[in-house]
Amino acid sequence: MGWELIPVELPTELPISSLRIILTSEAAAAFDDITRSGRDDQMVQQTRGAWPNSFRSARFIPAVEYIQANRVRSLLMEKMDQVMAAVDLFVTPTGGPGVLLATNLTGHPALVLPNGFNPDGTPVSLSFIGRLYGEAELLAAGEAYQAATDFHTRRPVKFS
Repeated sequence: MGWELIPVELPTELPISSLRIILTSEAAAAFDDITRSGRDDQMVQQTRGAWPNSFRSARFIPAVEYIQANRVRSLLMEKMDQVMAAVDLFVTPTGGPGVLLATNLTGHPALVLPNGFNPDGTPVSLSFIGRLYGEAELLAAGEAYQAATDFHTRRPVKFS
């Protein structure tokens, strides 16, 4: 396809997983009316890690911890900007360690594309991560990838 592939090292020196409280807090704030009205009890999943319980527990995140996490988020944004200066985009398995959380926190656009199937027949995907405000280039790369492959036309056996 004419792309030059180079390895990319994502920041590992920052406690990215501990920044989950930012996403949890922001999600809880977005759904605060549902939580405060008690309608969160009507949501189907009520397990420990399900959204309703995340919304409820987020109300107990101390403001100081939220602010400290956002300070680390700023550092992560700087580090990711340095990584992205060397590439137009990077490709990673969807759900790669820390990628989804990091890109959600930094605002880097992500495009998830079908990429075949596991031996058990379940679909797999890969993610293209672009530069800030680089959605047009990211979508063009995704379109080129799909034009060169046929993964997006295949269906799992049970859905064929």
